[in-house]
Amino acid sequence: MKTRKAIFVHSHQFEEYKYPPDCPFKINRAGKVRKVLNSMGLLTGSSRSEVAPEAAEKTILEKFHTNRYLDALQSAAKGNFSVELLQMGIGSPDCPVFNDMYDYSALACGATLTAADLILAGEADLAFNPSGGYHHAGTELAEGFCYINDVALACLILAQAGKRVFYLDIDVHHGDGVANAFFDSADVMTVSFHESGRTLFPGSGFENEIGTGDGKGYCVNVPLPIGTYDKIYMNAFKSIVIPLLNVYDPNVIVFELGADALAGDPLAHLRLTNNTYAEIVYHLLSFNKPILMTGGGGYNIDNTVRAWALAWSVLCGADIENTTTTAGMGGVMLENVEWQGGLRDRQIPVNNQEHNVIDHEVKNTIGKVKANIFGLHGLHYNE
Repeated sequence: MKTRKAIFVHSHQFEEYKYPPDCPFKINRAGKVRKVLNSMGLLTGSSRSEVAPEAAEKTILEKFHTNRYLDALQSAAKGNFSVELLQMGIGSPDCPVFNDMYDYSALACGATLTAADLILAGEADLAFNPSGGYHHAGTELAEGFCYINDVALACLILAQAGKRVFYLDIDVHHGDGVANAFFDSADVMTVSFHESGRTLFPGSGFENEIGTGDGKGYCVNVPLPIGTYDKIYMNAFKSIVIPLLNVYDPNVIVFELGADALAGDPLAHLRLTNNTYAEIVYHLLSFNKPILMTGGGGYNIDNTVRAWALAWSVLCGADIENTTTTAGMGGVMLENVEWQGGLRDRQIPVNNQEHNVIDHEVKNTIGKVKANIFGLHGLHYNE
């Protein structure tokens, strides 16, 4: 098997930006990931490299967002405010106005589009932008810390280049902005695994939201109950994603790797470890398709940094923790003495009562998704 070219997309310019200090979204996560990876020697080598992005031009952003909305973002960033901005979600508690708002968002989007361009040009087989994954933003809507939807734009550009795109979103929040963007299109299959909208923002992403028109069956939502843990999550992943990847046979996979589904995230209620994230990356790699991976949510900073560093190590073929002993490495490199076991998380025990309740709910969800989606793609399923 030929060596696959992996590119880490990042710029030190990201470290010049920040959301307001009282906002739980921290831009510096990406820089921390880079520091860990650089210390481990995982950014260089015959098949690994690092590329600095340029900010996305407004004309490119207008492929998805309206000119009126982009003007409003720029105006707000300069200190001009109006009621119209609030109607677009700009200045809401989860999308505060701050000086760096537009410039940072354009650079973060530019990093994801750089990854897409490298894949289209054949210069990368695998690419990771930890500063991407702003999946909530709509054409004229800021929502959930997201101002410019880089992943929707990347999917759109890849599709316009003639690629069949499989978009997988494992952020704990429903990827509503991307799902809505392609709700009536078969060019992009969107699959979102997330905590149920009954218990978490944005309150959408149920099993019956499957797309319309040409897109019917190409929007897949897997809402999960509070407390969902590794084993049952992977059961759902293998039952749903693997068959759909096989039948859809995409040319490229866009993968939003929000880390807020991890246990201990202060804004959500799932109980995954980053071992699940690593396993998912391994599964995606097995399809031998180009993969564009981005960051996303993740509000326990140490857990997020460790998860993304682990995901990159798997993506670029350097998952050393599968082959060597690394006890103590994680604590030193992450400057955190709480967990000395390297990049991988400890396993989390699940008691019998949790096991029975959660398993029943997730198996019910799997059944609903299969009933709604599989027949539309010629896949057989058992209830």
